[in-house]
Amino acid sequence: MKIEQGNSLWSDAWLRLKKNRMAFISLWVLVFIFAICFILPATPLINSPRHTNLANSFAAPSAEHWLGTDQLGRDLLSRVLNGGQVSLLVGLIATLISIIIGVSYGAISGYKGGKLDTIMMRIVDILYGLPFLILVILFSIVISSAAKEHEPKLLNSMPEGIVNLIVNILPLCLTIGFLGWYTMARVVRSQVLSTKKLEYVEAAVSLGLSHKNILFKQILPNQLGPIIVYTTLTIPGFILTEATLSFLGVGVQPPNSSWGIMLNEGANYMETKPLLLIFPSIVFALTLLALNFLGDGLRDALDPKASKD
Repeated sequence: MKIEQGNSLWSDAWLRLKKNRMAFISLWVLVFIFAICFILPATPLINSPRHTNLANSFAAPSAEHWLGTDQLGRDLLSRVLNGGQVSLLVGLIATLISIIIGVSYGAISGYKGGKLDTIMMRIVDILYGLPFLILVILFSIVISSAAKEHEPKLLNSMPEGIVNLIVNILPLCLTIGFLGWYTMARVVRSQVLSTKKLEYVEAAVSLGLSHKNILFKQILPNQLGPIIVYTTLTIPGFILTEATLSFLGVGVQPPNSSWGIMLNEGANYMETKPLLLIFPSIVFALTLLALNFLGDGLRDALDPKASKD
């Protein structure tokens, strides 16, 4: 008699995700976008995004410039890919920071409960009432100014590319991440509140395990599903925040590029040279849609109550 082996939660989730056509297509779209943004610019096929040629401004797509050139004669394709690197890095780093803060804060609040939980959640409520975009702008300016004061010293000890990342991009990542963890904290808190009453947690308490062990080794590993789902939904929100700030001129600063900067520049020529706006808009919108479809698909796939097919 053959015994049928069961599948793990992650195996079942992968099978359900593959059956969700839009989510699975979105996954491969994102893999493709990440590959062309981070791998293709390293090949000789792509021109430098900072090389200017005013004599060749607003050139039509050709064999040399696949998407044409912008107002300064810079290769549009290389700028779209370089802008994608910055926008995606800001979204990923800021999301990672917000996850670390939000998961830790929400887990401690939900596990401790009582007055501490009430105080911690009231703090979150107060922070929710503050204007997020204005705070991001203010803190980003302050951190960027402090980083630029140390730029000459950093250039003496680090490569220019690393210094550029620290001075011009990292402050924006830190600001968005440190101010964008509130919803993650609420999601994790609600999950921990319901999980800490389960039998396996009570068994861990009866064995005399420390609160730190129970929370971070017993409870949180079982919350990876909701955390992963909300992460995929947070990344597009942070990418959109970066694009909004760069569009307003207070985000990523030239000569660095991002999709927000390119949308801002393209909007100035949308009536005469619409390609400057169309190409970055398509890649930007496609990335956000793919991340949202993947997040919805993961939410369904990681639902432990979903029936096995």
